Amino acid sequence: MSLQTWQETLVSAQVDGTALNTSITPTSILPAAARYTLPANWMAIGKVLRVTAMGRASNMNPTPGNLTLDVRMGPTSNIVVFNGGAVALNTAAAKTNVTWWLEVLLTCRAIGASTTANFMGTGFLQSEVINGAAVGFAESASLPASAPAVGTGFDSTVPMVVDLFATFSVSNLSNAIQVHQYILEALN
Repeated sequence: MSLQTWQETLVSAQVDGTALNTSITPTSILPAAARYTLPANWMAIGKVLRVTAMGRASNMNPTPGNLTLDVRMGPTSNIVVFNGGAVALNTAAAKTNVTWWLEVLLTCRAIGASTTANFMGTGFLQSEVINGAAVGFAESASLPASAPAVGTGFDSTVPMVVDLFATFSVSNLSNAIQVHQYILEALN
């Protein structure tokens, strides 16, 4: 007997996000129309969201620093519900406009008001900009870079905007990231 699975695409990006570079400030990398608002009380314990994003990235050489990708929610996308941790960028070679692929699964562990609700999240990032990648070969980083843990608590009783942020540790024009494809799905 096979089990029926259910999934729903909540939003997908129709255009590219704004390219981010020369910044060490956490910044949304999604186009505005891809920032989806979950309705109040939509969450349930065990509900799973999948965040998938792809695009192009570049890194300077020889000391490019790190890239951190995180999923944020809140009325103003200010609560970090998943932090991928600092991923070391490629120190062997500068990369220009190479593909990156991020996938994050978020499982709701608690619901409620104030900061009661939370997600357990894990994922991966693949790209040649990750330290250790050889020319033409993507390296993969498990996310978070540390042991998995629940993200910052949020209020699931109010509407919550879902957003994707990037932060470079070194501000340089050659450290850049841009979203070309994005999808947010409810898997159950």
